[in-house]
Amino acid sequence: MALRALWVLRHEPRAVLFSRRYPTVEARAEAFNGSTHVAVPPDSDFLKAMLFELRLTDDQSFVEHRDTCTRIDHSSVRSVRVEGGDLWPVVAFQKSGLIYACLPLVEAVLEPRPPLLTIPGLSQGLALLFGILDYISPSRKNEAELSAKAGQLRSLIIQACPLGTPLNTNISSLNSSLDDIQVVPTDAKQPAWRSNTYKGKPQVNVCITEKVKCMQYDRRDVVDMWQVYGAVSCKCDIEGAAPNVTLTLNLPTNGSPLQDILVHHCVTSVDPAMLMSSSVNPLDDSVCSGPYKFPFVPPSESFNLCYYTSQVPVPPILGCYQLIEEGSQLKITVNLKLHESIKNSFEYCEARIPFFNRGPIAQLEYKVSYGQLDLSREKSLLVWVIGQKFPKSSEVSLTGTVTFGEIGKEHPTDYVCTGTTAYVKMYFRIPDFTLTGCYVDQHSVQIFAPGKPKITASRELISSDYYIWNSEASAPTMYKSLYY
Repeated sequence: MALRALWVLRHEPRAVLFSRRYPTVEARAEAFNGSTHVAVPPDSDFLKAMLFELRLTDDQSFVEHRDTCTRIDHSSVRSVRVEGGDLWPVVAFQKSGLIYACLPLVEAVLEPRPPLLTIPGLSQGLALLFGILDYISPSRKNEAELSAKAGQLRSLIIQACPLGTPLNTNISSLNSSLDDIQVVPTDAKQPAWRSNTYKGKPQVNVCITEKVKCMQYDRRDVVDMWQVYGAVSCKCDIEGAAPNVTLTLNLPTNGSPLQDILVHHCVTSVDPAMLMSSSVNPLDDSVCSGPYKFPFVPPSESFNLCYYTSQVPVPPILGCYQLIEEGSQLKITVNLKLHESIKNSFEYCEARIPFFNRGPIAQLEYKVSYGQLDLSREKSLLVWVIGQKFPKSSEVSLTGTVTFGEIGKEHPTDYVCTGTTAYVKMYFRIPDFTLTGCYVDQHSVQIFAPGKPKITASRELISSDYYIWNSEASAPTMYKSLYY
């Protein structure tokens, strides 16, 4: 369970913000991989190859080994073509203009490629990348702070991933000064990820956060797509060098099974049936309906115990958007319906209707059956605030006519939303609710430590990339695999 290399790259301008290589792990890779071994290229070559793999180069021409329909990305694991061959398995994802990537060690020959579930370094590498993301992301708006944090990563990674072995994925909890690196615990039972011993009343906080992505078209020739992905975050304040905790996730009778479960490295054991349930292969009928038990020795700081996906029967909000151009005006109609199985209690719920490649909104006539409609300061976006509840009918509608002024350089443009190709994007949060029905029974949380613990459990459903496209025009389609 080791990493051969680690990178943080920038797309624009192109730059390698951070890189770390582990020669000892590379030597092991050569021994394990044999003739199938592909060496890690120089940083500049890897940056170029990674941007090409992610289609972030100026050249958008078709490349068969990358763009053929027989090669559809199922996850964040990629094969990056470099001078020496195909570098695999590269774990990489893009967030806010930065690319986070690592190359786990595979303790076997690479041809034929072993199943991803047999490579333990994938989950550890992904968890470490998420830790780096959490550390860097608050500084994205400040270039100076971003450069400073990138410079501090070297000393932090020495602590978090010594000799290529991830020990602590919570980068933000580490000290950036090499002089203040904590001494390895003298208690042999204390794992490396528990950097200190808590003193006080035991308490455990658990939060299940589910996000739902959706692409709706309201057309017979295009299939609507939606996907749920969740994360279970924990904060365990418990005395002892290595306290044992068991947390169980439950589903109601009609709940949607969890799939693609990825666990934190502090989990000591897991039922293999949980890991075999996958949404990648549509022909795979292996289903684990729970309960899902996770015995673990918790880190000192907050962490994500596991990640998962699920395919629920219906999206929470069904929508229809019609935009028709008549002369110099646009006629819009938006109909939304809350599904009967969804809890009608929102922290917020609104529909945003942007207008690209046009001038400012000069005249607006509208009628809403519920809520209120606001016009943005830039006069290029309509915000329909539905509020904290749908009406008793569970249906709301908006009709209107929009007239635009002359377009200027300051108005938003988009290469996809041209002509009448347009969308409505939903933003909402439902507290104390999950789309899968997944919940934590506080009485089932087992803690093998002195004292009666205080258990706090919460859950929430949040929209993420929830689009409703104009049914009267062409729209970009999305494969199910692109949701990961």
